[in-house]
Amino acid sequence: MPIRTIAGTDAQYFLISLDKDGVERPEADGSKLSDTIRRIVADPTQAVTDVFFASHGWKGDVPAAIEQYDLWVGEMARSPDRAAAKVWRPDFRSIVVGLHWPSLPFGDEQLPAEGGLLSANDDASLDSQVEQYAASIADTPTARAAIRTIVAAARRDDGGGEQLPPDVRKAYQRLYVEAMLEDSAGDPGAPPGADHQDWNPDAIYREARNAAAKESGAAAPGLLGGGVMDTLKDWATAPLKQLSFWKMKDRARRIGESGGHKLLRDLQGAGRPSTRFHLMGHSFGCIVVSAMVAGAPGGQPLDRPVDSLFLVQGALSLWSFCPDIPYARNTPGYFNRIVKNGLVRGPIVTTRSSHDTAVGSLYPHAADAADQLVLGVEYPKYGGVGTFGAQGLGSTAEDLEMQAATRAYTFTPGRVYNLEASKTIKSGGGFSGAHSDIAHPEVAHAMWATVLAAK
Repeated sequence: MPIRTIAGTDAQYFLISLDKDGVERPEADGSKLSDTIRRIVADPTQAVTDVFFASHGWKGDVPAAIEQYDLWVGEMARSPDRAAAKVWRPDFRSIVVGLHWPSLPFGDEQLPAEGGLLSANDDASLDSQVEQYAASIADTPTARAAIRTIVAAARRDDGGGEQLPPDVRKAYQRLYVEAMLEDSAGDPGAPPGADHQDWNPDAIYREARNAAAKESGAAAPGLLGGGVMDTLKDWATAPLKQLSFWKMKDRARRIGESGGHKLLRDLQGAGRPSTRFHLMGHSFGCIVVSAMVAGAPGGQPLDRPVDSLFLVQGALSLWSFCPDIPYARNTPGYFNRIVKNGLVRGPIVTTRSSHDTAVGSLYPHAADAADQLVLGVEYPKYGGVGTFGAQGLGSTAEDLEMQAATRAYTFTPGRVYNLEASKTIKSGGGFSGAHSDIAHPEVAHAMWATVLAAK
């Protein structure tokens, strides 16, 4: 049974695995871990007072998710604030649930690690890469054929042209339709994954080339890079990465609104009326946990509000919670109902960092600069919470500096706080920058402050 104990502590967490449709994967013996958790929460002898949910971001497999959860839960367990929770609530007894979901953001993470240029004649490698991209964008015969055309073009050792070849451009247009992302393009209030600018693969390709050209004459990953930009010798796959990013946002929402929301509702029903629920997400996981709280539009709501929501380097729109998006008047952010309907009893706290190049690059990518700002608005039409915080909330939100682990916060229930964390979340290189540099005492302290404010 996937119950992890953090070395050097008495802290444990349960790891529930969901498939791409939000359906829980059974354990080896056919049982469901959620049933075990439900029994623990319902058992009066266990006396669970607080249930913590956590969702990772772009971690493609279970070992990667475990590595991140071990770091997070370890920081929380070692924080002095854990003892403060006992003072706050003498009967404090918690259970931590980590969700794993298939969140491989780009289809090239399985490329050979050593020496590994893919041969243009290596059909097995080509098939493998097509499989990976299909899994993260669209798994249909038409999509597979389009991906094969794109990847085969990327493998041609010709350095790439000034424009996408006509067959690749047509393949991208077919793939975009297969990905079912076109209906809401241009609407910043659309569901996560559909809240993006118009699709322009040529502009993405040109931007990737231009970014690489600035790197001292060497091949470089560019804004949407990673190893593939070096190994495949050109930039034809850059638009594939943008599509993968949008599709993973869409998957995160669907998983949160379906299996994640149901699990949260079930555990609320199993616990006592006084049992508290706290949710924390990172990257795409911020979409998962927000969707767990909000549920699907028109669906069955939670029995009662959750007690806190902590969003670390969120890969969701900066307008997600606002009541009226400046770029689409009379249109609320997709998760505005969380704030409007008081679905979080305590505070909502976000972090942002200028060193998070993943969120900072992928949101505004290939957008028309003239369409990125409107008069009197200092934030762009498309941008991530991990870069800008949650904006458009007026007096409901407050921007603060992330504090040292020894400095107190004065969070107020029902408010939103955006923590500028660039002095803490700052280490990392390559495409992601500091995106995953979140296992720090200062971050754990902010998390506990969020929890303890929900009195």
